[in-house]
Amino acid sequence: MSDTGRPGPERPAGPPTPPSSSWQAAQQKPPTAPIPASAPAAQEAAPGTAPATEPDPAEPASGRPRWLIPAIIGGVVVIAAAIIIALVTSSGDDTADAPPAVATTILLPSPTPTVEPVARPGTTAFAVALPTTVLQYALATSAVDPEWQAAGAIEAYTETYTDGGSGTVTVRSGQWETPEEASAFAATLIAGFPTAPTPDPSASPTGPTLPQSGEVTAGDAVAGSYSIADVGDGTGVAVWTNGTTVFQATGPVEDIVDFYNAFPL
Repeated sequence: MSDTGRPGPERPAGPPTPPSSSWQAAQQKPPTAPIPASAPAAQEAAPGTAPATEPDPAEPASGRPRWLIPAIIGGVVVIAAAIIIALVTSSGDDTADAPPAVATTILLPSPTPTVEPVARPGTTAFAVALPTTVLQYALATSAVDPEWQAAGAIEAYTETYTDGGSGTVTVRSGQWETPEEASAFAATLIAGFPTAPTPDPSASPTGPTLPQSGEVTAGDAVAGSYSIADVGDGTGVAVWTNGTTVFQATGPVEDIVDFYNAFPL
């Protein structure tokens, strides 16, 4: 209803009608919250305006978010850890992928004589075939061996080889009619080897392992056999056959195996 009592349009709800007197205004004013003693007196806001909002004391004055600095530190730590892991991993891969070390065998040149060999008096085919030098040893003497000739050899020689110092090797060589006769005579020489020689205290601990025995081959065929032993007084002895020939070499035990291997017959 309108003020005149006639029907009229409804009015939208609005703010309450202002009081008509100061006493009524005083009665309708909401109570004011007490102000803490430590806080400064706030100026009374003008009627109809919202009170000013105090800044959050925890918020930095510069406006930078509080989470920014810890995030930066965390990022630096993660990057540093990634770099360290990459370095360690790459170092491990290099070690794992490195090719294994290959053992290298160094071949030393064969020793040669320091003295000249003497002329051998024998002129037969067998005598001429005998060597005048073997490793560091050179022929020093040569003579017919009557003992082996008496044992059935067609011809035989006793010869000495010297290294120019105190080293001496004595070689007895003989030739028989058949390989069977040569093998039988060689067996008598091997039977005279000491069975349990007393090692020489002055012998080198790195010397050859004795006794030794095996086959003598010429090409792919077996031509004879050999046996090498330690006599026990610092000397070694080697006996071998090659077809119809028989050889016996006696010399320093540390050289006897090499001397036998280097002998061309």
